[in-house]
Amino acid sequence: MTKNYFKDKVIGLWNEGKRMVAPLVGFPGLNITNSTIKIAQQNYDEHFKVIKAIADSFEPDIIFPLMDLSVEANALGRYTIFPITNSPTVVRDNFSMSDLDRGKQINVSYDMRLLGYVETLKMMSVGLSDSIIKGAYVTGPFSLAALIMGADDAVMATISQRNDLHKLCQLATEKIQEYIRLLIAAGAQVICILEPSSVMLGPEQFSEFSANYIKYIVECCQCNGIPIIYHICGNAMHLVDKMVEAGVDALSLDSPNAGIDLPAVAKKLTSEVVIIGNIDPTGTILHGSPDNVKAEVNDLLNRMESYPNFILSTGCDLPQETPLENIRAFMQAGRQYRKNQLISYGT
Repeated sequence: MTKNYFKDKVIGLWNEGKRMVAPLVGFPGLNITNSTIKIAQQNYDEHFKVIKAIADSFEPDIIFPLMDLSVEANALGRYTIFPITNSPTVVRDNFSMSDLDRGKQINVSYDMRLLGYVETLKMMSVGLSDSIIKGAYVTGPFSLAALIMGADDAVMATISQRNDLHKLCQLATEKIQEYIRLLIAAGAQVICILEPSSVMLGPEQFSEFSANYIKYIVECCQCNGIPIIYHICGNAMHLVDKMVEAGVDALSLDSPNAGIDLPAVAKKLTSEVVIIGNIDPTGTILHGSPDNVKAEVNDLLNRMESYPNFILSTGCDLPQETPLENIRAFMQAGRQYRKNQLISYGT
């Protein structure tokens, strides 16, 4: 796979009267396999079973392992708790810049939890259909820095401790790149960088402490032909231009309820950047009926009809309790929409 292949496949499907359909779905698969978050995220055989169950049940065009923002921070020694039925959480702990020296000495390539995700990717690469693009998540540089030093402190540091924050973001970028190299070797065909904490920043701060570091990661992946997706939860409308300047291949954006106007974003971007989103993961798909889900999906697809560089997805990861029949409704609506449109046009 090459970076151009990713964009060309998205647009090629549109030309065929189809859309790429790729909801960010992981945790609902636990209900299919009768597993738990804790077991799946610490046992890569169980993890793969969950992902394969999702692939077999819904056949998305892109699939990711379970979303986990604690992997890299935990590998760097940050205090992390592991509930049975919730995602791991990095707990606010003491941090000083002297911790950087110790962090530089840690080879995250030997961390057992991190390697569990690498092994899951290996199993995905050989155990899932070739028609499904295998993706991997990594935490973004600023969000990893925020997990290490505390989110509020990280935001304040963009003003009062800029040099120290740059040192931490640089360390974070280096460790993320180490992780990415392992994921690519394991078979990852696309990397999605999760930067939720960066939504708290203004455009210039965002550019300085997130997008500029993402550029390094993009350059690292270019030589391997691996496309990069930039994902931000929350209202990132004020950050879209800076996200594009990072040189990424795709933007993954949150739902309208979070403040995202996806057609407005699409209108200002060139077709070189793929747009991914943005059905609300905690709205109709969680609480409504399958017919409600289809109506919401069709409405979004109608508003994005003129943009071939669009992938139908959710604004963020679906909760575990999302009804499976609603995910099927999402997939069915996404698969049928443009076919129905072309039939109605008489083509």
